[in-house]
Amino acid sequence: MPAPVPRQRAIPAAEGGQAPAAAPNGGSAQDSPETGVTAARPADPSEHAADRPGAAPERTETAAATHLTLLLIEDDPGGSPIVPDLLDQSGKPIRVRTARNLTEAGRLLTDDVHCILLDLALPAPGRAGGGDDELAVLKHVLEIAPRHAVLALTGADDAERGAAAVRVGAQDYLVRDELDGRLLSRAIRYAVERKRSDSAERRLAEGRVRAQENRRLERGLLPTPLLDGSPLRFAARYRPGRSRALLGGDFYDVVRTPDGTVHAMIGDVCGHGPDEAALGVELRIAWRALTLAGLCGDRLLGTLQEVLEHERSDDEIFATLCTVDIAPDGRQAGLCLAGHPSPLLVRPGAPARLLPYDDNGPALGMLPGARWPRMQVDLGAEWGLMLYTDGLIEGRVGDTGERLGQDGMVEMIRRQLSEGLRGEELLRAAVHEVRALNGGELTDDVAVLLLDRAG
Repeated sequence: MPAPVPRQRAIPAAEGGQAPAAAPNGGSAQDSPETGVTAARPADPSEHAADRPGAAPERTETAAATHLTLLLIEDDPGGSPIVPDLLDQSGKPIRVRTARNLTEAGRLLTDDVHCILLDLALPAPGRAGGGDDELAVLKHVLEIAPRHAVLALTGADDAERGAAAVRVGAQDYLVRDELDGRLLSRAIRYAVERKRSDSAERRLAEGRVRAQENRRLERGLLPTPLLDGSPLRFAARYRPGRSRALLGGDFYDVVRTPDGTVHAMIGDVCGHGPDEAALGVELRIAWRALTLAGLCGDRLLGTLQEVLEHERSDDEIFATLCTVDIAPDGRQAGLCLAGHPSPLLVRPGAPARLLPYDDNGPALGMLPGARWPRMQVDLGAEWGLMLYTDGLIEGRVGDTGERLGQDGMVEMIRRQLSEGLRGEELLRAAVHEVRALNGGELTDDVAVLLLDRAG
C-alpha cells in the first residue's frame, strides 16, 4: 500500500519482504502466486499469475469420523416416529436433540449438529397457523442454518408439500407414517452427504468465478507491453499479497509511441481488494490511452488525477505513480514521480543508484490542483532502469523489526548484479530474497519491471 507522502529518504537497512506467516486456505508460504513476463523485440509476456480462489473452508468431517447429531424440530416430540436405535453408516448411534419450536431450535443449533428433521406443520415464527406460505417455517430454518442438511417431515397426504420443500432447499422429505429407524438413519446419512456434496460443488463454482475475476483483473493490471520496433528489452514480476484472493492495486504498463519514444509506468492504489484492483485497471488503461494520445508529464498526471477523483469509491483513496519517457535514441529520459519511490538506474562500470527524487510530487488524489515536475535524466549508451512498487522495500529484515528500505534494496540489487544476475533472473531473485528476508510472505503486493538497453 502506498504511503500518502513521498518516501524517498533512506531507511536504515539490511533487507526484507509481505504479511502474516500462514498462507490462505491453510496453504504454506510457498502457495502464493507470482507472475513474471519477459520480452526482447517485440515484448512477449510469457508468465502469468496463478489464480487463487479464497473461499472459506467449511466443516468437512465424515460420518465415520464422528457421531452424527440430529436436531428434531417438532411441536410434539413425544409422539414422533423416531426410534432410539438410529445408527450411522459405521454403526455408531445417531444422537438426537429435540426442539418444540424454532426458538428452542435456535439454541440447540450448534456446530456439532449435522442434520435437521423439520416438521413442516410447525407454525412459522410470529404466525399462529403458519400464514399463507406453507413453507415459511422451512425457509426460516434454511436461513438460520445454511450449512446444515435439512429433512422435511410431512403427512401421508402431503407429498406435494414435501416435493416443494426439496425445491426450496431441503435435501429430502419423509412421510411420517412410513418412517422406521432404518429408513430414517439412511435418510439422515444421505442428507448429510448430499449437503456436503452441494457445498463442495458451490465452493468449486465460486472458485471458478473468482479465478475468472483474477484473470480479467490480471489482463487489466499486467498488460502486454507495446514495444514493437524498440531495441529495449523488458521484464517484469508481480507477486500479490498473501492474504488476498484477487490481485491487488499494483499496476504497470509500457508502450512505444509512433515517434519512437518508449513510455513506462508503474503505480499503486492504496488499499487492497477488488475495488482497488479495478481502480488500478482504470488508471492503467487511462494512462495508456492518454500516452498514445500524446500526453506526458504534468498534463498526463493531472488528467489521471481527475480520473481517480471521479472513479474512486472514497475521498481517502489515492494512488502513487512513477512515469518515465525514454527518448528514441535511448540516451535520455523524462521522469515524473507522484508520491512514488524513484527508479533504480544500472550502468556498467558504476554502482546501481536511485534516480533523483527531489521534485517528487504528491500522490494522485491527495491535493487538488497539484503539479508534478518532469525531471530530465541522462541514461547513457548502455543501462538498465528498474521501476518498482513499495512492496519491494517495505518488508522486514528478519527479527530486527527494521524495514528493508531503499538503501537496503539498492545494496541487494548491487550484490545480485555482481553475481551476474540480469533481466528476468534478476527480478526473480530480488523478489525471492525480499520475501526470504521478511521471514515469509509480504504484507503488500510487489510489482517490479525492468527496461534495459544494450548500447
